[in-house]
Amino acid sequence: MADKSLKGKRVAIVAADMVERVELIEPRRALEEAGATTELISLKPGEIRTFNHFDPAESEPVDKSVEEVDASDYDALLIPGGVGNPDQLRGDENMVAFVREFFEQGKPVAAICHAPWVLIDAGVVRGRTLTSWPTVGTDLRNAGATWVDKEVVVDSGLVTSRKPEDIPAFNKKMIEEFAEGKHAEQAQKAQKARASS
Repeated sequence: MADKSLKGKRVAIVAADMVERVELIEPRRALEEAGATTELISLKPGEIRTFNHFDPAESEPVDKSVEEVDASDYDALLIPGGVGNPDQLRGDENMVAFVREFFEQGKPVAAICHAPWVLIDAGVVRGRTLTSWPTVGTDLRNAGATWVDKEVVVDSGLVTSRKPEDIPAFNKKMIEEFAEGKHAEQAQKAQKARASS
């Protein structure tokens, strides 16, 4: 990608062990090629073990732990999937609060595969339209979201996709939304979702 539409933007990527490798590596590369600076934030310092579906893959170094960061330091948020990754993230109250802050500050967020589990725990999906890995659809509907089966869905700064095969479409929309910057509707919808939950 030749455009540098994200030049000067800082993007937080949240992930833990068992993150789906391709959903971390490919979107991160696309963001950096578009000019963004990315930081991998996890539950603890050190490194995380990525997975290729159910098979362990390479480790990736963590830039910062969630205790060291604040959403106000970043322009946007990426949450990759994998089954174990978002389940660990949503079990950590600091991580859930960090994710919620992006919505409250009206900043764009991109989440793929099982990652919307974290958004459910952050209380930000009610009244929103999302896609995800099919088995997460029931959880999203139960949390008050509208779930659709499409390769990429954009809802006021929130970009979601279903699976690794959707990454090209996901990356394209993610970069577009991140380049646009803050979305007032993102903050309004987050406030409304919190009030009605």
